[in-house]
Amino acid sequence: MKLVVGADHGGFAAKEFIKKWLQHGGHEVTDFGCYSADSVDYPDVALLVGEAVARKDFDRGVLLDGFGGAVALAANKVPGVRAVAAYNSVSARFAAAHDDANVLCLGGKTHGEAALAEMLQVFFSTPFEGGRHERRLVKIGEIERKYSR
Repeated sequence: MKLVVGADHGGFAAKEFIKKWLQHGGHEVTDFGCYSADSVDYPDVALLVGEAVARKDFDRGVLLDGFGGAVALAANKVPGVRAVAAYNSVSARFAAAHDDANVLCLGGKTHGEAALAEMLQVFFSTPFEGGRHERRLVKIGEIERKYSR
């Protein structure tokens, strides 16, 4: 897969691990920053990743901050982005299977490398189930269109 990753300072170290883990798994990975542990504003990185995924420049994205929630909040402001914060392999599976998430948001300060790798493996190997979940995604698209006018 062609993937994009990004993080704020709270997710920087975990992003560096994830980037290597994904590359080792055969994925093409582009890094949109940040590039050090110096403080940055998470909305800036989330916007870059979200816009690139929404344009379909990449198959999916991974965003990190301290706990995964802030980057999800920011990325979901971009129409076409379905960013979900995962906290374990179950939430990562639901993000893919039920929500057809195109951006997985993870916590660099809340999970170690083994847990991050497990969530990524589950997310990228779980197909979208469609069916009743598709109906719900259509409704999300309707909300986006209503408020983007």
